[in-house]
Amino acid sequence: MNHRKKKVTLDRKKAPRKALLSNLICQVVLYEKIKTTTAKAKAIKPLVEKVITRGKTDTLANRRVLLARLPIKSAVKKIFEVLGPRYKERSGGYLRIIKLGNRLGDSAPMVQIELV
Repeated sequence: MNHRKKKVTLDRKKAPRKALLSNLICQVVLYEKIKTTTAKAKAIKPLVEKVITRGKTDTLANRRVLLARLPIKSAVKKIFEVLGPRYKERSGGYLRIIKLGNRLGDSAPMVQIELV
């Protein structure tokens, strides 16, 4: 049974999975849209939304949490200076997932995840 097993493993151990997810979060923040597989997009969507929600209020505690979680400092700077004020009035749903079809090499379902 699969009860109360919420974690998405993406067929990786903990450290590579954590690195992959944090890098994908940074790329979405910096470029505002990326092309990736469906499983990875669904895995990072709630994480990016939590990061942007933290970026709405520029406190020292929020800044330190994001600096500890994200490897790229310019992504944290963009969250607090650009994305936080942009989504100040919005109460959630900052991302959109658009299906693109299957990848040619291995027929993996591809999507584009972008900020609304």
